[in-house]
Amino acid sequence: MKKVVPVILRHKNHGLEILAFRHPLAGFQLVKGTIEKDEQYEQAAIRELFEESGAIAEPNPKFIGNFKLKSTQQEWYFYVCELRTDLAETWIHHCQDGGGLDFRFFWYSLDQQPDDHWHGTFKEALSFLRNSLTSS
Repeated sequence: MKKVVPVILRHKNHGLEILAFRHPLAGFQLVKGTIEKDEQYEQAAIRELFEESGAIAEPNPKFIGNFKLKSTQQEWYFYVCELRTDLAETWIHHCQDGGGLDFRFFWYSLDQQPDDHWHGTFKEALSFLRNSLTSS
């Protein structure tokens, strides 16, 4: 199964930060979702970002790479999305996933090593992003 990960980045004094959220049942995560049948990956990234965070991305997000998770063998595709407006430091978005859940968004420094609040799949994703974004 293929997943898309829309990535929102910002530069702060201490380096590069990525948008993340606390899932009420599954810890810290990045926005991600399934690519629907006949859906373009770029469109899936924009749709998933809106569904999970409420943020509206500009067209044509930038593909930065993909990798296969060791744990699940899922293929994840990463797209950096640009927004028309700045996002708050933190906010809550009511997502329809799982019958309706509140996702608590925050900014996470890519310089940090993820702790046990992060699921293993997202630790893999953060490592991939750190390597991809610092080498380009």
